[in-house]
Amino acid sequence: MVGELDRRELIGSLRMYLEELRESGVDGLPFAPLPEPEEAAKMPEQVTGQSVAAAVAAPEVSPALPDEAPALPAEDLPAIRAALGECQRCALGAKRTNLVFGVGNPSARLLFVGEAPGRDEDLKGEPFVGEAGQLLTRIIQAMGLSRDDVYICNVLKCRPPGNRNPEPAEIEQCQPFLLRQVRAIKPEVIVALGTFSAHTLLGTSAPISRLRGRFHDYHGVPLMPTFHPAFLLRNPAMKREVWEDMQQVMELLGLPLPARKADA
Repeated sequence: MVGELDRRELIGSLRMYLEELRESGVDGLPFAPLPEPEEAAKMPEQVTGQSVAAAVAAPEVSPALPDEAPALPAEDLPAIRAALGECQRCALGAKRTNLVFGVGNPSARLLFVGEAPGRDEDLKGEPFVGEAGQLLTRIIQAMGLSRDDVYICNVLKCRPPGNRNPEPAEIEQCQPFLLRQVRAIKPEVIVALGTFSAHTLLGTSAPISRLRGRFHDYHGVPLMPTFHPAFLLRNPAMKREVWEDMQQVMELLGLPLPARKADA
């Protein structure tokens, strides 16, 4: 008989699997019919239709189930941008000037993910083009790369009013598209810029000061959290920590380290 611990682990695994499918746009899964009573009586208790149905009852699944489980399509960035359309999935859509999708190499080895567009980004429709973006560009150049070599995007695709912090409901609407961007780009390393980016990607509320300095896992991709360039503009002494983080990224990517610390 399946123990209570095993049952909880099974339910937890199913929940995580279904959540990943939902993030990828899969709304439902085929449901196998329950066995006839005489067949069920011959089965061990842990594999009867009743116990299996109870195990998967906890995750929320769409009642409209297809005849076959759809294969996850191989998407590219233009297809994902088209799926976003003129997004009005949250209240930010009505207030933006431009949707800020992302920019850079669609097959980049290195992906930078920020928190949300600012005023300059909203006006231009491109991430990290203001003062913080100029600092990010210098950091990228200090790594021996250019903005054309990497890909840059944000958790949110629209600017929050007054550059306030992203809200949970806004993150919830944008996060599936961010995951689809990551899967389309297939980066070797992700750098999460700032608290909200790191919290969203890692599903944690730990301070960025504790998260930075070591790699974490995001759907199988090494992820390095670090301070946001806007934070560095207010706290220039913290550039040393960011450069230490970037050196670890460079080592993982096999990039040559400069002879001296970059003057970002």
